[in-house]
Amino acid sequence: MSEQSKSSQAPDRTPRVVIVGAGIAGVQTAVALREQGWRGAITLLGDEPHPPYDRPPLSKAVLLGKAEGSTFDVDFAALGIELHLGRPVTALLPDDRAVETADGPVPYDYAVLATGADPIVLPGSEGMPGVHLLRTLDDAERLRPVLAAQHEIVVVGAGWIGAEFATAAREAGCSVTVVEAADRPLAGALPAEVAAHMTGWYTDAGAELRTGARVASVTAGAVTLADGTTLPADAVVVGIGARPATAWLAGSGVEVSQEDGAVLADDQLRTSVPDVYAVGDCASFPSARYGTRLLIHHWDNALQGPRTVAENIARGDAEGVVYDPVPYFWSEQFGRFVQYAGHHGNADELVWRGDPAGAAWSVIWLRDGRLVALLAVGRPRDLAQGRKLIERGVVLDRERAANASVPLKAAAV
Repeated sequence: MSEQSKSSQAPDRTPRVVIVGAGIAGVQTAVALREQGWRGAITLLGDEPHPPYDRPPLSKAVLLGKAEGSTFDVDFAALGIELHLGRPVTALLPDDRAVETADGPVPYDYAVLATGADPIVLPGSEGMPGVHLLRTLDDAERLRPVLAAQHEIVVVGAGWIGAEFATAAREAGCSVTVVEAADRPLAGALPAEVAAHMTGWYTDAGAELRTGARVASVTAGAVTLADGTTLPADAVVVGIGARPATAWLAGSGVEVSQEDGAVLADDQLRTSVPDVYAVGDCASFPSARYGTRLLIHHWDNALQGPRTVAENIARGDAEGVVYDPVPYFWSEQFGRFVQYAGHHGNADELVWRGDPAGAAWSVIWLRDGRLVALLAVGRPRDLAQGRKLIERGVVLDRERAANASVPLKAAAV
């Protein structure tokens, strides 16, 4: 524990960790603290009224009415975790070592920021009837009857969420048009030569994809594009990205990126304020593995990061644990299981494994011959083997790596 923590804590008071945010990052931090032997108090503050739940099923089973929810199977009371629902935090008060809520301040010895990210709203559509986001359980519940009625839907954004929602909407029998401002789907995530092979997935599923299509306005029952085209829409679903939920930290002293709004955590997930950590979608961290700062809005990061935070808090004055994972995520869209591991931003070579026109193929990225990232479509074995090779920094034989019939691990030099 830092000297500041020691001096501020009364000798007869149990030390307290306050976690702001009750999504997967917050819940996993609380659970991991107990696993690491933390015997102090743990307070978990969530702004939604629902018991903490997992988000991936929202765009799949919950949306289609195949599941009522995705509540975490955690006995908070048994673990001695004090859970407060419907209690949003409005400010961090480092001088008082407390977080502010509508019900008054909550003191901390350590604070963990796990507030996630907020979906970006399409300008001019705020509060408009028939316009939906898909981020929370309530969002999914509002969209369920829309899908059940087999409405005509326009999806704005052909990213991961847009594709997953379009998949569910087509499965429900809806007419779906996806409009994307860029010239291809997943433009912010994958290079053009890879994403181009995913364009046909929409047509194969019976959805219409319009690329290079900017939205000019949304009105009741229609979406108008910049070129004057009007698309009928019983409902509009906006999936144009998310931004770290950090506006509430203004004036707190926590350093936040002016570019993307993320908390600038260090390699141990500590913020610029003593004894305050940040984890999950709201924070970026420096990766020595990739030589850059990473902001990862994916489930696995929100699962892995809390273990590092919990260990560093539980260790107290001991040397901290560094967080430098191989990023990983997956997506189920249009009958395909898509997985990605690593970070291809600093790669200098791309190698195909298999025919991208087929049902199963992979792409690997190399830097100086070492595997740094991999995208697998219907090839989970490539992903499993590739992820381990990335972690070990293995050099691959390019010719063997390009042969889809050769196990990827067999291409290691």
